[in-house]
Amino acid sequence: MVSSDKPILTMSAPPGSERSVAIAVFAMLAVVSFLPVLLTPIPAMVDYPNHLARMYILSQNGTPDANPHYEVAWAFYPNLGMDLLVPQMARLMSVETATRLFLLLSQSLIVGGALLLEWARKGRVHLAGFAALAFLYCLPFSWGFVNFEFGLGLALWGIAIYLMLAERQWPLRFVVNMVFVAALFAAHFFSLGIYGATLGLYELSRMPHRRISYRVAAARLGALAIPALALFGIMRITAGSIGSDGTSWFLEFKPIWPLRIMNGYNLAVGAATGLALMISLLFAARRGVLKLERAGIWLAIGFALLYVVIPSKLFGTSFVDLRVIPAAALILPAFCSLSLPSRASRMAALATISGITLINLVVVLTVWLPYRTDYAAMIESFHKIDRGSRILVAGTDDKGDPPFADLTSYPMYYAPTLAVHYANAFVPNLFTEAGKQPVRPREAVRRLAIPYGGPMPLGVLTAIAAGPPPTGIPPFVRTWHQDYDYLYVLGPRVANPLPELLEALDASERFVLYKIRRRS
Repeated sequence: MVSSDKPILTMSAPPGSERSVAIAVFAMLAVVSFLPVLLTPIPAMVDYPNHLARMYILSQNGTPDANPHYEVAWAFYPNLGMDLLVPQMARLMSVETATRLFLLLSQSLIVGGALLLEWARKGRVHLAGFAALAFLYCLPFSWGFVNFEFGLGLALWGIAIYLMLAERQWPLRFVVNMVFVAALFAAHFFSLGIYGATLGLYELSRMPHRRISYRVAAARLGALAIPALALFGIMRITAGSIGSDGTSWFLEFKPIWPLRIMNGYNLAVGAATGLALMISLLFAARRGVLKLERAGIWLAIGFALLYVVIPSKLFGTSFVDLRVIPAAALILPAFCSLSLPSRASRMAALATISGITLINLVVVLTVWLPYRTDYAAMIESFHKIDRGSRILVAGTDDKGDPPFADLTSYPMYYAPTLAVHYANAFVPNLFTEAGKQPVRPREAVRRLAIPYGGPMPLGVLTAIAAGPPPTGIPPFVRTWHQDYDYLYVLGPRVANPLPELLEALDASERFVLYKIRRRS
């Protein structure tokens, strides 16, 4: 159902006692939601160890402890949120603490931005805070898309402030928009896209209702676009870039992601909580108690179309379409109303959203807390590696990437990249893609770099070492037994596949470290 374009302030407010209960429940959920990051030195997020390894390289650049295999090369391109902030923060604390503090800042921006956006639109907070906590560990965030999470939180604040200034003089709006566009461009390119799409759809939604002339609407849209176009122009002039080439659609996943979005570690829990949320929203909409205002309808349709048409992989960045879902979930509550008729229905709604949030948090904690031991074992194994060595990473399973059969193993994929700090090693899986990260492999090892990719299948490495390389083998592993000094094998324990070539040095439940006996 559709309401007017004006913010909805006429909903029946719950009595004071119910409001106090809701505030107390929200405060409890907020405290519990930040616990996983506070309790784990290295959060068990897929990409997080890789990002942490890069932060060590950036923070130690130009010092005697700098890694000899990598160099820092800054250029004018986006996706640099943590790369710009964490090394500066690390001047006051350890790199590990600074990186974790950046993650906490990103989560705070998400929750605070959602609350501010709803307050800017409605004059009070009602739904957005609970939505933000429910999605705080959704699949893109729990997989460690930290720069995107930071950028999306910043985008929420930018959208909220723009709405506050929507009827003010255009120079003020233009300056504020320019500041946020510049900050979002530096933080993450796709968060800038979410920001621009939201404000563009909002301005378009005002045309039929308030009879704004096309000329005025075009001027407002142009003012929104000018700072972004200027930044893109500067980037082209300075030979900057946005990621790399490569576009893939993976259309078969489009219908599946909405059911998996709520949890990045357990598909069954993700499907159950996602379905519970969808059914609750559908039931409320059919009963007429959940309504979208006019701008909300434009945004909902716009986000749905964007999710359908955007590629899954764009500019070398994977899971692009997946990121649209949490963005919509965080923005749309500010443009809808929920007016429940009875105390029982209000308490049921509160219990439902609290249950969804807590169930997902339990899964997060059951994965993250044991990984404290796994990551500690990995770091301890680095002491058995000669400093300056080259390390290859392989996997014993062939479950694909992501390993949907067991997503709890996913946070281990990039743990060996921490050897770039603890052993000054070269690890080919470190994120070093031009246009996205300011770290590059030096010339001597550049041919071995795998800018984006998980562990190599152990069966492939065994086949290469046993004889002529099979057809289709990428050049960076074609002579791996000659190029690398050590091999980490991740996954379930298996017998040494190459006893004459590999010497076991260390092992834990999730990995085995081998020394490679080089041979011609």
